[in-house]
Amino acid sequence: MAIVKMRKLNIVAMSYDKDALLNALHRTNAAEITLHAETDNTVVPEADVEGLKTRISSIEAALAALCSAVENREKELGQKSGVLKDGFDVTYSEFMSAKDSKEDVEAAVEKINALTDEKNILTAELAKIKRQKSAAEIYAPLTTPFEAFCDTAHTRARLGLVPVQSREALENALTETELCAYEVLNTNGEYALLFVTAHKTATGEVDGTLSAYGFSECPHKGKQTGADICADLQKKEKETLARLQANEEGMYALSDVIRPIKMYCDYLSFVMEKEQTSDKLRATERTVLMQAYVPAEAEEAVKEAIVGLHSAIWFEFSDPTEEDTPPTLMKNNAIVSCFESITNTYSAPNYREFDPNAVMAFFYSLFMGFIIGDMGYGILMSLVGGWLWWKNRARPTGMSRLAGAFAVGGIFAILWGALFNSCFGFMIFGQGNTVMPDPKDGRWSLAGIQVPSVLIVCMEIGVVQLSVGYFCKAVQEWRRGNVMDGICDGVLWTLFSVGVGLAIVGFVEEANMSALALIGGCIAGGSLLLAMLTAGRHEKSFKKITKGFGAAYGIINYASDILSYARLYGLMLSGAVIASIIAQYCGQFIASGNIALIILAVVLLVVGHGFNLVMNLLGAYIHDARLQYVEFYGRFFEGEGELFAPLGSNRKYVYLLPAENAAAGDVAANKA
Repeated sequence: MAIVKMRKLNIVAMSYDKDALLNALHRTNAAEITLHAETDNTVVPEADVEGLKTRISSIEAALAALCSAVENREKELGQKSGVLKDGFDVTYSEFMSAKDSKEDVEAAVEKINALTDEKNILTAELAKIKRQKSAAEIYAPLTTPFEAFCDTAHTRARLGLVPVQSREALENALTETELCAYEVLNTNGEYALLFVTAHKTATGEVDGTLSAYGFSECPHKGKQTGADICADLQKKEKETLARLQANEEGMYALSDVIRPIKMYCDYLSFVMEKEQTSDKLRATERTVLMQAYVPAEAEEAVKEAIVGLHSAIWFEFSDPTEEDTPPTLMKNNAIVSCFESITNTYSAPNYREFDPNAVMAFFYSLFMGFIIGDMGYGILMSLVGGWLWWKNRARPTGMSRLAGAFAVGGIFAILWGALFNSCFGFMIFGQGNTVMPDPKDGRWSLAGIQVPSVLIVCMEIGVVQLSVGYFCKAVQEWRRGNVMDGICDGVLWTLFSVGVGLAIVGFVEEANMSALALIGGCIAGGSLLLAMLTAGRHEKSFKKITKGFGAAYGIINYASDILSYARLYGLMLSGAVIASIIAQYCGQFIASGNIALIILAVVLLVVGHGFNLVMNLLGAYIHDARLQYVEFYGRFFEGEGELFAPLGSNRKYVYLLPAENAAAGDVAANKA
């Protein structure tokens, strides 16, 4: 469980071998191209990245439209074909042969775009028809042609709509108007259809009255009736819906091209990545200079891939220099690897420090289990989290790894739950039969002050982790050959933490170990004094003294860091109280023998404990991570590393199976 040793690979090849060389390195899945230093008489090779970006973007837009249409269609049909799922297996030869599907993919994209454009037009047309249909429905009862509602030699006719809120006022006004008559032909919730006739001498007065009350004249003319117009619109709507249905079926018929398009998109992304590497290369008129980092265990496989090209290529492997910044590749077992994403969320370890994930994984799980502190919750975490992790173990994702971390935390929750005698809030070992003190009522006397017992336990746990953190600092310095720095900056502070831990136990009256207070105080005081005397060993003149006082002042921060572990007690106590309340009420409901209360108890158990577990997990995930990032990693962790990303490893849709000569099996994660 360590950070994999990297080897630096320098290559000089003929320009025409550049693409074949990059393909060979991609095949190994074990070479990350890095920036080559500027060299005399060389330039950065030209690259067409923007053109590829535009091309990929247009294809992915068509793909998104097709996937959306297929998904909607499958929902309507109540079936799942599986074509929408990403991460499907593709062999290396299939992936590289995707370039031959260019014409087929472009033809499919053209069809998709044509169908998409047609759908947009039909959708807009359907919306227009529906608006027209809604407006024409009020004219549906008219069986007389619109041309019949016309002027005569001595009268003027008006057919149209008036808002319902103005209808009564308009009718009163028309009634009072001489030589005028009207008839209400139809009404709906918004308008009334009126036919108004008036002698030509009263036309002006009638038109003014109609305008004043919001009258709008009928837009329809000719020999059609209202019923005819509604029937025509109904027919158009039906035809448009049929065309839309045919359009959807046409899109669904293209579902078979989803996977080829996805594979082609990932292939184009790889081509674009190769083009983007040009910014990291140097070139002469005929040659190209390339630099990469390769895991030491994959060196032979990469060497074979380059030699297998049978081209005039010079290459050399060497160890990185102190000025180099190799990428970080962590190699951990299946359990510890689940915790890598937690560390990487903060910062990936740099290449020259040791991988902290194994140590962090233990403390993270220990703290998570403590916060949950219940056997029932722990069993659920282990079963559900373990199942999610096992289901995706071959191709772990971020979520499946996190589920694995929760599963491990669940095991610790079972152990802590047994110590606290809690299973879904019930004391299954009997009242008072606990190894650990009662979280709610337990009190210990710390230097004469009554303090919650579990809070003191949390402080001791914090001291232990801080001790380990300082020892990790020592190990890190020793690995670099800095023996004295490891002792002064690591071992002395480790001893100081041990002394503090012993002193805390000694000051607890219930422990009956008062001698530990003196022993711990002596260890802490002696190590602190030595730490102060050696703090300025690398400084000059006056700073040798002030550096020591600065180390002593750091004790304030140390004390606040220990108090930070009180959050473990707070989170654990809140979850334990809620669980016990739920258990108490459910126990009373079940003991009553009332069927309704028993059913209520079951519901309360499921909902209440489900809510409590989710909230506890959320709090545990966040605050547990904070303790690792600030209190633990603050002692030794440097971070600022860049994760190893071999050429062609970034894919969105496909899972590329390792090539026969790939070195990636244990070198880099091959994730879709």
